[in-house]
Amino acid sequence: MKGDFLTRIRAEYNQFTKAERKVADYILQNYREVLFMSITDLAEACEVGDTSVFRFCKTLELKGYQEFKMQLSLSLHDETTGQGRLEGDISLKDSFAEVSRKVLNTNMSALEETYSLLNEESFDRVIRYLHDAKRICFFGVGASMLSAMKAANKFLRIEPKVSCVSDSHMQAMVASMMGEGEAAVIFSYSGATKDTIHVAELAKKAGAATICITRFVKSPLTSFSDVTLLCGANEGPLQGGSTSSEISQLFLIDLMYTEYYRRYFETCNQVNERVSSSVLDKMC
Repeated sequence: MKGDFLTRIRAEYNQFTKAERKVADYILQNYREVLFMSITDLAEACEVGDTSVFRFCKTLELKGYQEFKMQLSLSLHDETTGQGRLEGDISLKDSFAEVSRKVLNTNMSALEETYSLLNEESFDRVIRYLHDAKRICFFGVGASMLSAMKAANKFLRIEPKVSCVSDSHMQAMVASMMGEGEAAVIFSYSGATKDTIHVAELAKKAGAATICITRFVKSPLTSFSDVTLLCGANEGPLQGGSTSSEISQLFLIDLMYTEYYRRYFETCNQVNERVSSSVLDKMC
């Protein structure tokens, strides 16, 4: 199956423009690495613009870059599962002990890479944006929505000015009504989810500070970001919402919460006491 998709690229090679051929050449030689690259990463590796990559996908009669990655991933997935392999390094022949160790290693690697990607200056800006904001809105779609809700739930314990809505239409409305002195915290692993990009664009245009938590330094989402925090988990197109990517986002949420609490302890502690008291009877 791997050959089918790559053979299709080779078969249609004469239809590509000069820039598109650069993209095709790189993909044919580095197809496994491409699975974990954003459209901007691929464009830079090929020394072409993002639009050339997009046109390459259109020439293949695909809707866009994400569908291209999905088709490539399906081909590679069929190739590996045909040999008794699952996602990552896990094999059907692995024992439970081997599977559990590999899953543990994957999640530990995601945490370690996220930690290595931390930038103290960027993190300091995030904490200051959150503290100075009159309102903090958390946004996300799909699995990243769960991260946004978790962040809102956590920060609500120490800061009353947070909000989070799950409906994508309502997110767009909220983002459009934000303004200067407010902060939008936006979660998206790929940085290429249309609804999330739209929210970031609206919040940015409205004058709010935009904080993006994503995998890639350069993506359509980060073009609207004032400050970006990177999560370090490789997630293939068939692994949407993988645990390792979620864990890396949760690590950043926990770190933001802890550092915010530490810096503004007196105020946060008072709020935390009031919030804890409010739900005390519900915990019996």
